[in-house]
Amino acid sequence: MFWHAEGMKTEYEGTIIYNGEKYIVNPKTSYGYADKNWGSDFTSPWIWLSSNNLISEISGKKLENSVFEIGGGTPKVFHIPLKEKLLGTFYYEGKNYEFNFSKFWTGSKTKFNCFETDEEIIWLVELSTFKAKIEVEIKCKKEEMLLINYESPDGYKRHTRLFNGGTGYGKISLYEKRKGNSILIDKVLVENCGCEYGEY
Repeated sequence: MFWHAEGMKTEYEGTIIYNGEKYIVNPKTSYGYADKNWGSDFTSPWIWLSSNNLISEISGKKLENSVFEIGGGTPKVFHIPLKEKLLGTFYYEGKNYEFNFSKFWTGSKTKFNCFETDEEIIWLVELSTFKAKIEVEIKCKKEEMLLINYESPDGYKRHTRLFNGGTGYGKISLYEKRKGNSILIDKVLVENCGCEYGEY
């Protein structure tokens, strides 16, 4: 499975008609996103989080030039599965913090725990490098999510509980590492988080 997020922070404008009701899409009041997946099968676990509706808990200001994205689960390199690996980036007000396990020289590490309760899906993710760390906690109500019906190119439908939503909420703590110490840069409130989770 390959993934390219060409539009982590995308402005859309137009209309959507659903069940005869018209909805206006305004770039000032919506939080657009665009990506592409391709390959021969889907990853399991499947984890995806992204939002550009972010507010600094420290300053109280909306972060207009920020977006975060996390995705992956079990990537394969030369057909060898790599357990518990995620790709992530936090573009924070003009500065990019990248967390990429394939760039081993950055000291990239991943920890995550995603699970389902009676009412919610919960993502707990920690990504770090030698220079930075983010701690992410996102929740989404299952009643506001869809169960995606994806069939892989070989004709099999392996994911039977792949949740997808756009109303996730939570927080991110961003740290920079300086002289062996983790310095808190910001605590960020997250709304309108795109989110997916499923395992087979």
